[in-house]
Amino acid sequence: MSFSAIVVAAGSGSRAGGPKQWRALGGRPLLAWSVGALLDAGADEVVVVVPGGAEDQAAEALTGLSGWRAVAGGATRAESVQAGLAALSARDDTPVLIHDAARPFLTADHVARLLDALDGADAALLALPVPDTLKREGADGLVAATEPREGLWRAQTPQAARLKTFRDAWAVWPAGESPTDDAAVVERAGGTVRLVPGDPRLMKLTYPEDFALAEQMIARETRIGQGYDVHRWGPGDTAWLCGVAIPHDHALVGHSDADAGLHALTDAILGAMGDGDIGDHFPPSDPRWKGAASDQFLIHALERMRARGGRIVNVDVTLICEQPKIKPHRLAMRERLAALLDVPLDAVSVKATTSEGLGFTGRQEGLAAQAVVSITLPART
Repeated sequence: MSFSAIVVAAGSGSRAGGPKQWRALGGRPLLAWSVGALLDAGADEVVVVVPGGAEDQAAEALTGLSGWRAVAGGATRAESVQAGLAALSARDDTPVLIHDAARPFLTADHVARLLDALDGADAALLALPVPDTLKREGADGLVAATEPREGLWRAQTPQAARLKTFRDAWAVWPAGESPTDDAAVVERAGGTVRLVPGDPRLMKLTYPEDFALAEQMIARETRIGQGYDVHRWGPGDTAWLCGVAIPHDHALVGHSDADAGLHALTDAILGAMGDGDIGDHFPPSDPRWKGAASDQFLIHALERMRARGGRIVNVDVTLICEQPKIKPHRLAMRERLAALLDVPLDAVSVKATTSEGLGFTGRQEGLAAQAVVSITLPART
């Protein structure tokens, strides 16, 4: 069934510590979850109601999505909803879904059930039955009464009605009053409203801790990446390995600081994402990286991973060399990597081995490093 949608995203997010519609969830702005879900479900048009002056911010948050347009909201949710309704170009009989951007886990099934529920009703809303005993508070925090919960439901969004139904209901809504939800406006105007079983996963993110819970609800997949790097020995008195300066009678030679451990780890992270390798992002032909500290390469890879909602599970780095001795510096290396990766120390392993005098490392011509990393990313849908 053809439908239009409004996503209300004009709030200040004061209880969440700031505007939550722009905050990242699973590597995507919160707003993108709802708009993307409605477009995927087949919405002909989606009007996104944002704070005045935030249209460019909305465009950035919704990069890659088409079929939507932004309008400025008002000081209250009621004003924002009416601004969204005024902006729709659909016919009067087109079903309209009004949804809060703060409920990110909307699915095509939710949309389909709402649209079906409009057959024989003026409006419909997703809702959950109240499972808990309800207490009415009296003076001094004491219970004044226990209220029956039978027949009570917790309203969710989206809420649906045909465009003319919403507009006509708002036209007779008393000035100065604020409805608790969109279905209440239709109900107040004498319309019939059907309850549609909702979904506990369609939770509203209101407080900072809600985002932590929502992150845990996102389906994730595990990826493994592997990296390998070598550098030859040359003149110098310090070798950089895993972000730690080690006194030595030689230095590793390379375009940057030649930290083979960080280079291998950077390649492992990029490899786990299918995002090229360190040479693609930092070509050795570019003079900007001459003598550069390799931790910035690792930070770049981490930023790209986190932009996709990725998390480090653990890393394992193996250094292959005859000299210098790694064991005295291993804890410092692990601590440095743990700080760079923002993971617990026990998620970082640094090991060393020799090649028993064989090959270029055995002849002490150079040093090799291998790295394996495990990350999680939001699952592909």
